[in-house]
Amino acid sequence: MANIIGTFGMRDEAERAVHELKKKGFGDDKLSIVAKDDRGRGGDRGEGGLRMGRGTDMSGGTVSGGAIGGTAGVLAGLGALAIPGIGPIVAIGPIAAGLTGAVAGGLVGSLVDLGIPEDRSKFYESKVKEGKVLAIVKANDDQVDDVRDVYGKFGASDIEIH
Repeated sequence: MANIIGTFGMRDEAERAVHELKKKGFGDDKLSIVAKDDRGRGGDRGEGGLRMGRGTDMSGGTVSGGAIGGTAGVLAGLGALAIPGIGPIVAIGPIAAGLTGAVAGGLVGSLVDLGIPEDRSKFYESKVKEGKVLAIVKANDDQVDDVRDVYGKFGASDIEIH
């Protein structure tokens, strides 16, 4: 298994990429997104046609194991989780579970736990601090090219495989 990681300039791009990956058969347990919680600051709220979580009340912070799909923006309805060094963030997918206990390790620690080298984890944390949206997909070796193609189609940059 490989982790394909990339950054998107807007939440909508990341959400549309995740939606397309779901159509290709990737389950919720393989897809993660992390973004700064910029609500109240006029940031992009996402319009990718996706909803995630357990029902419609997402006020409890990050969601792990929730369904990604539906009609609202993936990250739009989520509450924030404060991560040291970044501030409030929203997250979905497997990384969300790691972030709920990430007071000491922050995003870098959670990425390292997923198999991303520490130096690259720090790089990706800096991208989230800048306002980029981080997407991580766990894929079999024969699925890597599909993920890379979808990332490229929706404008991802800083794409790496770990």
